[in-house]
Amino acid sequence: MWWFNIVLPMIGLRRFSARGQDRRMQASARSFHDLAADLGGLMIKLGQFMSTRMDVLPAEVTVELAGLQDEAPAVPFEQVRRLAEESLGAPLTRVYESFDPAPMAAASLGQVHRARLSPVNARVAGFRDVVVKVQRPGIGEVVETDLSALRKVAHWFMRFQFISDRVDAPGLVEEFGRISRLEIDYLNEGANADRFAEESGADPRIGYPRVAWEQTTRRVLTLSDVSAVKIKDLEGIRAAGIDPAEVARELASMIFDQLFGTGFFHADPHPGNLFLTPLDPDRAQQAGQNWELTFVDFGMMGQVPPTLKGGLREAMIAIGSRDGQRLVKAMKDVDLLLPTADIGQLERLVIELFEQFGGMGLAELRHVDPSQFIRLGRQFRELMESMPFQLPQDFLLIIRTVSLLSGLCQSLDPDFNIWDAVQPYATRLIEEEGGGPTEQAAREAVGTLRVLAELPRRADHIISLVERGQLSVETPEIDRLLKRIERAIGRAISAIVFVGLLIGGILLHPVNAPLGIVLMAVSAIPLIHALFFGNGR
Repeated sequence: MWWFNIVLPMIGLRRFSARGQDRRMQASARSFHDLAADLGGLMIKLGQFMSTRMDVLPAEVTVELAGLQDEAPAVPFEQVRRLAEESLGAPLTRVYESFDPAPMAAASLGQVHRARLSPVNARVAGFRDVVVKVQRPGIGEVVETDLSALRKVAHWFMRFQFISDRVDAPGLVEEFGRISRLEIDYLNEGANADRFAEESGADPRIGYPRVAWEQTTRRVLTLSDVSAVKIKDLEGIRAAGIDPAEVARELASMIFDQLFGTGFFHADPHPGNLFLTPLDPDRAQQAGQNWELTFVDFGMMGQVPPTLKGGLREAMIAIGSRDGQRLVKAMKDVDLLLPTADIGQLERLVIELFEQFGGMGLAELRHVDPSQFIRLGRQFRELMESMPFQLPQDFLLIIRTVSLLSGLCQSLDPDFNIWDAVQPYATRLIEEEGGGPTEQAAREAVGTLRVLAELPRRADHIISLVERGQLSVETPEIDRLLKRIERAIGRAISAIVFVGLLIGGILLHPVNAPLGIVLMAVSAIPLIHALFFGNGR
C-alpha cells in the first residue's frame, strides 16, 4: 500500500498507482479485520470505531470493518470471580445466591453471567434474577497501552501531508480513547441505563433493565434480567403471535422518537441488544400491542446537542420537501462542511438525486437502471473525497444508529423502507413550520435579521483567513487546466533530464565506461515518464 500510495505518486506515476486502488484497499481492510479479530481487546473496538468514519476512510474500507463482531474467548471463571470479589469487596456467595460460571456472552472488554441476588440484596434492589457484566481482567491496562501505541502511530501519520491535510489523526485517537474509557466504566453505563429508563418510562412499548446499584462498581455492573425472545429470532417472534413487520415499524418509530425527542438515544441497536417480551392481556391493552421491545447494553449512547438538533430538523424538512439547497445549507449549519467547500457542486448533485429518486420507495428503486446509481454514486464519492468536510462524533453516532436500524428492520420486514419511517417526522416538521402568512413573514424577517447580524462575524472570519493565508477559492475548470499544464511541464522536464543523462553518459563512456553506462541506463526512467505518463485527458 505504501508503495502505491506514496512512492509511485512521488515519482509521477499517480495514474498507475490509482489502478486497482479499490481492490488493494479492500484487501488491506480485510487484513486488518483478521488481525483485529485475532488480537481482540481494543483492536476490535478500533475497527468498529473506524467503520463509522466515512469522512476519513473510503467506503471499501468502512464496509469491510463494519463486519467486525465483538466476540472473544471466555475468561476462566476463577479470574472473573477474583476480579468481581475484589471490586465488590465481598465473596460472590454473599452478594449472590447463585452465579452461573458459564458466561451468556463474552466480548473484547467484558463478559456477562446470569446470577440471582441474595434474599437481602433482592429486597433492596426490588428484583432477584440479574445479569452481571464483569470487565476482562487487566483490560484497563490493555486499553492504555494500546492507546499509547496508537498515539505514536497517529503522530507518525501526520508527517505525511496527504494525511495531515485531510485527517486529524491524533484527534481521532483521543476521541476513540474517550469512548473506550467510557465503555469500560460501568458506573457510566449504569447512569445511562437509569437515564434511558427515566426518559422512556412513559412509553409502554419500551422495556429496559434496572440497575442494582449496591452491586455495581466501575468494573462490575448488575442489572435486572430482562432477556426474552431475541429480535433476530423470526420463528420465535411468530410463534409468540407477534408480527415482525409491525416490530420493524415500531422499532423505527422508537429510535426516531429518541432522536427528535429528548435527543438521548441508544446508539448500538444491533440484534444482540434488543429483546421482544410478549405481554399479558392487561399490559397489552395499555401498550396498544401484545409485545414490549426491551433495550439492553447502554455503553454506547448518543446525545443530540441543540445545534445539531436544529440542523437535523432543517435536514428533515429539506428531505421531506425535496429541497436540495436547504439540505446543503443544513449540512453547513452543523459544521459538516468547512468554509472553503464548494457547495454549488454539492447542491447540484443533491438536487439531481431528489429529482431522480426522491419520491421512490425501495420497491420502485429496484427497477431503476443500475447505471444511474453507479454514475451518481461515483460523482458523490469523488465530490466528497475532494471536498473539505468533517463529521462530529455525535453526527457519526446518528449515522451509525440509522444504518443499524435500517438493516435490522429490513431483516424483520424485507419491504421495510427507512424513508417511510422518516416521512411522518418530516411531514410534521413541515406542517409545524408552515403557519399563517403573518408567521411566515415574521420568520422571513427573523432570517434576514440573522443574516445581517452574522455579516460582521463572517467578514471578520474571511479577513482572518486572508491574513493567515488560508482562504482558498474553488475554481474547478481552472484547476483542471492548471493540472494539465503541470503534467505537460513535468513531461517536458523529464524529457530534458533524459537528454541530459543520455548525452552525459555518451560523453563519459570513453573516459569512464561503467559510469557512462549507468547514466545511459538511468536515462530510461525519465524517458518512460515523458512518453507514457502525465498525459491524461
